[in-house]
Parts: sequence; C-alpha cells; structure tokens
Amino acid sequence: MPPSVEERVAYPEGKVEEHSRGFGEIREMLVHLDQKVDRFRAELGSRIDALDQRLTARVDAMDRKLSRQFTWLVAMQIAFMLTVVGALIRG
Repeated sequence: MPPSVEERVAYPEGKVEEHSRGFGEIREMLVHLDQKVDRFRAELGSRIDALDQRLTARVDAMDRKLSRQFTWLVAMQIAFMLTVVGALIRG
C-alpha cells in the first residue's frame, strides 16, 4: 500500500525542522564568531595605540637629539669660520 498523504508530508516537514535547527546553530556560531572578532579588533586596536605611543616617544627623542647635534654642528662651523676669518685678517 502506498504511503498516505500524512506520511508523505511528514518527511519534508522533518527535513525542514532539521534544516531550521541547523540554521539556528549556524546563527549562534556566527554570533559567537562576531563577538570574538569584536574582542580581537578591540585588543588589536589597543596594541596599535600602545605601539603608536612608543614610536611617537622614540621619534620625539630622536628629533631632540638631532636638533642638539645640528646646533653643535652649526656652532662648530661658525667657530671655524671665525677662526679662518681672524687668521686672514691678521695675515
């Protein structure tokens, strides 16, 4: 005897239920993954900010050091130039 209409309808209904449960699980997994990505993004952002602060401090220190060295270099050149001009005037 062929299956009744109720039996024939029950099979697709069961499959739809399985698919619905599967999609629900996928949705939960995606929400969890989204939360993990958000946490990672926040952590990465804070690490980048800390690195930026350290790099900025080092660049500022290097800038101050180069400015001092440049000042000394210019002062030595002026002193040498005055020495040469003084020697030429006396000579």
